[in-house]
Amino acid sequence: WSLYQYDWRAELRTVCVWGGICGKCTSLTLNSVEVTSLVFCHVAHPGLQSDSTAHNCCVLTLFFQNEANVERVAQAAGETCVRLHLAEEHVCRQIAELFRDDVINALQRSVLSPSEACAVLVGRACGHFDIYAPWNVTLPPRPKPPVVPPPPPRPGSPQSRVLFLTDVHWDQEYVAGSPADCKEPLCCRNDSVVSRWPLRRTAGFWGTYSKCDLPLRTVESLLENAARDGPWDWVYWTGDIPAHNVWAQTRDQQLHELTVVSRLIRKYLGPSVTVYPAVGNHESTPVNSFPPPFIHGNQSSSWLYNTMAEEWAPWLPPDALHTLRRAGFYTAPVQPGLRVVSLNMNYCAKENFWLLVNSTDPADQLQWLIGILQQAEDKGEKVHIIGHIPPGLCLKSWSWNYYHIVNRYEGTIAGQFFGHTHMDEFQMFYDEETLTRPLGVAFIAPSATTYINLNPGYRVYYMDGHYPGSSRFVLDHETYILNLTEVNSHYSHSPAPSPKWTLLYRASEAYGLNTLFPADWDKLIGRFLTEDLVFQKFWYLFHKGHVSEPCVNTCKTTQVCYLLSGRSDDPSQCQRLPLDVKEMGKTPKKTLC
Repeated sequence: WSLYQYDWRAELRTVCVWGGICGKCTSLTLNSVEVTSLVFCHVAHPGLQSDSTAHNCCVLTLFFQNEANVERVAQAAGETCVRLHLAEEHVCRQIAELFRDDVINALQRSVLSPSEACAVLVGRACGHFDIYAPWNVTLPPRPKPPVVPPPPPRPGSPQSRVLFLTDVHWDQEYVAGSPADCKEPLCCRNDSVVSRWPLRRTAGFWGTYSKCDLPLRTVESLLENAARDGPWDWVYWTGDIPAHNVWAQTRDQQLHELTVVSRLIRKYLGPSVTVYPAVGNHESTPVNSFPPPFIHGNQSSSWLYNTMAEEWAPWLPPDALHTLRRAGFYTAPVQPGLRVVSLNMNYCAKENFWLLVNSTDPADQLQWLIGILQQAEDKGEKVHIIGHIPPGLCLKSWSWNYYHIVNRYEGTIAGQFFGHTHMDEFQMFYDEETLTRPLGVAFIAPSATTYINLNPGYRVYYMDGHYPGSSRFVLDHETYILNLTEVNSHYSHSPAPSPKWTLLYRASEAYGLNTLFPADWDKLIGRFLTEDLVFQKFWYLFHKGHVSEPCVNTCKTTQVCYLLSGRSDDPSQCQRLPLDVKEMGKTPKKTLC
């Protein structure tokens, strides 16, 4: 794991300390805090890429008896992070302090034994745990309607044009000319510590190909360009507003950024365009900290959800605002015959340490989803599902239950839309009985931010429109980018006009597809395996037009395996690929953003 992955197992060095040692670790004292250690040896596998960070390590698990130890635990964690050179000293100290109260509170509320805690933090090789044991949702005792695949719409049928925004990651401290290569997890800031001299790269005016986020002027440029490119029937916006400086964030800063970006979207797109938002994992601080609704008081998420409800009230009906305030999810009608469900995917996230307390359908969200889908089926409505984290990256039980729900309500769910990975990709859903009939696709749209080494971008969906019998399926989509190489080279120190965002590709033209139904994406994956040029085009578009080398061998197989299944920890769909399924678990995992 690397600090730059921004998952809590990486950031929370307070509990898991990584070193280059592999062997018997014994009791260790750091700043008077007694640390009992557990051994976890991870030998690099041949299937891993050479730059893999899966080294041998020793995992130290901190044990504390009462609240008086909390401060000492944070101090010890920060000190250990510094000693092992896991990050710059100020990052180590600040992140230990920031995560201290929430993480320790969650661990104290959980029923984890030491070996279970180690297994949750690191993996099965470190110990055994059943905190995420399998669980099942309850479906209504109603038979599934006969499956009738929708035909392509007739020529001239109405279409809906939908703007999709995700992963803005506005950095208030972005400074053009600052170091683009630095020692911290986020660069292009005034206080960025140069990683090497002489200084080779500096931050561009509009953004930078590095581990950098966006200046506000680029966010406004995106919205200005999108407004010119309208009109829009509606907008989906799937979260992640703040930057990746997760070691130094406050609630006031998070709420300020939420407010500013929400109001900018209203300003540029206009009051007549309805925006349907979803909650990202970076909206909270500490990052990924989303306690279930039974956590009350200062450690609850009410500070965040209440502000969201206030800012998003012009877009959402009162009943949607009610469930948003309670747990960060909602449903709302979009048009007659179509409704949207916005899920809080943080309740499925492996990085949400509050799920150590209880990971069984947190906030009863999936059971609530079933009720909404059943009502929609009864009324003949179609449903679009939006969320931040793709379901294929969720905890296994949550992911498999979601997959089961999509199977049951395939005739009602007309589209699934996510972000989070910052890449341009998708994941497939097949019938559970044979895993051969494609019945759904989760579209994963590219990020607005450049993090890491990307062009800024946004997505436009063309959907079957509002008319009787409409499938409401995605018919086509486009990706627009800001080519940083071009726009930064044209910038001078005089006031710069907003640059032109350009069409990177249209899916139907790039891949030769007549429609974008699930069966079309399934056939395209087959072409990826037989026509490498087609896959390498996907790989180029996957990175929003900025990639330095092709993806071959294990890289390609791993990527195709990921596309094949919208449920996590499921190697069954990868058995036909040219890599031993046993090796799939050894391939590099998706970086979570």
